[in-house]
Amino acid sequence: MNFYNQTLDTQLNIVPEILVNLSGTDTEWDESTVLGTKITLSLLLSLLTLATLLSNIFVIITIYMTRKLHTPANYLIGSLAFTDLLVSILVMPLCIVYTVNRSWSFGQVICDIWLLSDITCCTASILHLCVIALDRYWAITDALEYSKHRTAGRAVAMISVVWVISICISIPPLFWRQAKAQEELDCSINTDQISYTIYSTFGAFYIPTILLIILYGRIYVAARTRILKPPSIYGKRFTTAQLITGSTGSSFCSVNVTSHGGHPHTGVSPVCINHIKIKLTDSVLERKRLSVARERKATKTLGIILGAFIVCWLPFFVVSLVLPICREACWFHPLLFELFTWLGYFNSLINPVIYTAFNEDFKQAFQKLIRLKKLS
Repeated sequence: MNFYNQTLDTQLNIVPEILVNLSGTDTEWDESTVLGTKITLSLLLSLLTLATLLSNIFVIITIYMTRKLHTPANYLIGSLAFTDLLVSILVMPLCIVYTVNRSWSFGQVICDIWLLSDITCCTASILHLCVIALDRYWAITDALEYSKHRTAGRAVAMISVVWVISICISIPPLFWRQAKAQEELDCSINTDQISYTIYSTFGAFYIPTILLIILYGRIYVAARTRILKPPSIYGKRFTTAQLITGSTGSSFCSVNVTSHGGHPHTGVSPVCINHIKIKLTDSVLERKRLSVARERKATKTLGIILGAFIVCWLPFFVVSLVLPICREACWFHPLLFELFTWLGYFNSLINPVIYTAFNEDFKQAFQKLIRLKKLS
């Protein structure tokens, strides 16, 4: 994502002068060293881009080919994978060239398209985490009622809202951006409008992060409540049977209506079949154990996603907000800013890896898909 400021570009131009002053000589770097550094950097960033591309493709294919995963919740995950896939296709390859060459050589039109794609896709990726957490929160706190409204249409509506918000954040700079002679070799959003910086950073990161933390906290509390709640051994489906005791292997009893002279007797007496043992309690406890395991794993997965998201994007958005405000009063090394930018892109690789590694349904479907490919 490119919330650049003129201050950062100025610092980028004076880096060679600083290096010269520190060394005390005007000796230029050896050309072979510079070339080797560029090749190494290009390979590393290309591998990161390729891994992001393949991992998100695998998630999309897994959801598409596995009927068990055709649920509204997984449609949101598939949409997140598609968004991260767009980051790896539209944003990262051009950013590799721009990072390695330190100049833009694709023209003004491609620059505008790249900036629009960059901000839109990265913001949409972040907001997808919010709608996934929101869907999970509704599902765990109001399961019965929400299950009636948890449809594919609702998932599509949530995804549409994500993209509308993302476009609203990315489009404004294009209206006041004007090409200048000194910008021909640069592709960044140079704006002195602090209001947009605050609007974009808060809309794309700070507000979603606060929402994610609140939702995750409530999901954690709700999951803990369900985990610690003791299971009930009496179910609604046991209408013709009564479990005499709560112990394993208790006797099965049915209600016997006695009749005298063709008229039913008003009294009822239980007829116990002592030699038939049922283990309803074991069944209930087993379902409870599996439910608890699923709740813990789902909560753990969401927590890992939240933690990875904050680690990847927090440095970038802190710098993006602070530098335009303090301007010349702050000095920040441009190489660190580029590192923080790629750390944010790295989140598009982490998301599919987390889902395939910590989601049992995805893991099984993914392994099955791999086995089928090997057999074919």
